[in-house]
Amino acid sequence: MRPVDIEALISVGRPVLSPDGGFVVFATSRPDLAADRGVGQLWRIDLPAGPPRRLTRGVADRAPRVSPDGGTIAFLRADDQGRAQIFAVAAGGGEPVQVTDQPGGVTDLAWSPDGKRLAFSARVPEPGRYGTVKGRDAAAEPPRRVTGIRWHANGLGYLDRPNRLFVVDAPATDAEPFYAPAPSLDETEKRVVAEEPTRLTAGETSWNGVVWTRDGAEILSVPDVIEADRPDLRDRVVAVAVDGSGEREVLGRDADLSIAEVAVAPDGTVFVLANDVGPEGLDFVAPGIALFALEAEGPRCLTDAETIDLGEGGSHISFDGDDALVQDRTRGRLRLLRVTRGGEVTEVLGGDLEVNGHAVANGRVVASVASPESFGEVILVEGREVRALTDFGAGVRERGVVVPVEHEIVGRDGYPVHGWVATPEGEGPFPVILQIHGGPYASYGVHVFDETQVLVDAGYAVVYSNPRGSAGYGRAHGRSIRQRMGTLDFFDVMDFFDGVVSADPRLDGDRVGVMGGSYGGYMTAWVIAHDHRFAGAIVERGFLDPTAFPGSSDIGSFFGQEYVGTDPDRIAAQSPMAVVDQVRTPTLVLHSELDFRCPLEQATRYYAALKRQGTEAEMLIFPGEDHELTRGGRPQHRVQRFDAVLDWWNRYLPIA
Repeated sequence: MRPVDIEALISVGRPVLSPDGGFVVFATSRPDLAADRGVGQLWRIDLPAGPPRRLTRGVADRAPRVSPDGGTIAFLRADDQGRAQIFAVAAGGGEPVQVTDQPGGVTDLAWSPDGKRLAFSARVPEPGRYGTVKGRDAAAEPPRRVTGIRWHANGLGYLDRPNRLFVVDAPATDAEPFYAPAPSLDETEKRVVAEEPTRLTAGETSWNGVVWTRDGAEILSVPDVIEADRPDLRDRVVAVAVDGSGEREVLGRDADLSIAEVAVAPDGTVFVLANDVGPEGLDFVAPGIALFALEAEGPRCLTDAETIDLGEGGSHISFDGDDALVQDRTRGRLRLLRVTRGGEVTEVLGGDLEVNGHAVANGRVVASVASPESFGEVILVEGREVRALTDFGAGVRERGVVVPVEHEIVGRDGYPVHGWVATPEGEGPFPVILQIHGGPYASYGVHVFDETQVLVDAGYAVVYSNPRGSAGYGRAHGRSIRQRMGTLDFFDVMDFFDGVVSADPRLDGDRVGVMGGSYGGYMTAWVIAHDHRFAGAIVERGFLDPTAFPGSSDIGSFFGQEYVGTDPDRIAAQSPMAVVDQVRTPTLVLHSELDFRCPLEQATRYYAALKRQGTEAEMLIFPGEDHELTRGGRPQHRVQRFDAVLDWWNRYLPIA
């Protein structure tokens, strides 16, 4: 792959099935360089084997939901101001009907059990902010008063747009079109929709998730209250009455759970994906997300959090009768599991795949998956038969994909380290780049990874692994670096690198570079302070100065104290800034201007220290981007970043 080939990376969102299992609907998305944004539409496949057909023609349609009768599909589409709104279209296709006109945009939606209403969450800005007054830009807004320990979030900005809950009558997609009345001269410009929604919540509390109870009388959601003095990751599940009569607590904070997903089974039982954060509400390192059934006696755990990891970002719950289907992250794969009410676990779909979404109806299971040769496909599972329904990966294969080779080596203390090596065609020897993933509780996987493919296409061998601290190898593996970062993880990264390079004559151990982002940026900075063999380094969006992190990062109120501790000496023993004076490797520092996860000052302080001591260094800052630049940034910025990366390696680690 060349940098511009990211346009061939078609991802597939969570699929949804019609209630009878007769068709599947899903959204695709891909970077488009001409539009300089991600673009995508909804697709439909009639089962068991109908060809995919495009259902909508929007720029970025997503999040489809099929009505209980299977006749209508509600979904999110950006309006002419870029705000996500609910639209509805007949299941067979046609002109979508706009359902909402929310000034802050819709964030989630769900059909009522009877199909007569839609519940949704939407961000509600304070009057006078975020374009609610025409002609007033952000610089003219009044000051913001901050009283809590959290005040911003990566990819969102300030937390003064609470996510509130609403219900609205479902539109009739085959009815006479709604015609807005002509505006009078004194009316401000505003799009009018057929129905005005009913607001269910108010105040500064945000609500995450929109799940109907079985009887349709309440909406289940997770309130997010900003703490005034100390962080607390414990969540509640609250049922909000649709008729406005009040709220009731379904799960309290005394359960010590942080909630990732809420779902209601066909019999009305409430399930959650959650992790135990302890009575202090802060134990989030390697969280061990498990499946719980909420029963009268309290939450009952159905999966082993020490060995089964249900915490991948897209993990969710679907139901096949009394059984729940969930996604388990393991050794660079994401498999689909079936969990019974008694806690029996069996595999539904596995192999060299990453299951990113799933649905089940009438005995059919569909899943969106990524693989070593495709960024996204839809797969049908019926009994023991597994069949691909799409071939979106054809464009990637046409451009050339190298399938990495899997390895496991034994580290210096006898611990196994798992990872991959990707090499160009030919005998080599090739210069080698060590890649290090973010997280730390994340992992490299088996899907097509543009970061690796672009480097291999340019002539580099790429080595990458999942050291201790990573996800998918048991909770003990993930927790082993707590308050000792830069120790076991550093040993594993370097031992894997040394092991595979020494065993393969195609890999030139005398010509090597190192790079990584986020925690990978941390580890890259740590590596070049302790090992001087590398011709160059790229430190990207790094966690570089733990001392400055608490007052600037959106997760600073809890991340640092759990991962590096609070003792100044122990923090210094794990801080790249504390050992920056040992760095002699030429270093490119990459960062995004609006990164609130690892804020820009992490990069600027590190870069300034390198320059001050005379280490060769450059810095590249991307305007308007946040922590997700490499995954969801503007396509042209992503290509420009790749160009900068290749230019850096061409200068400091040339192929010939």
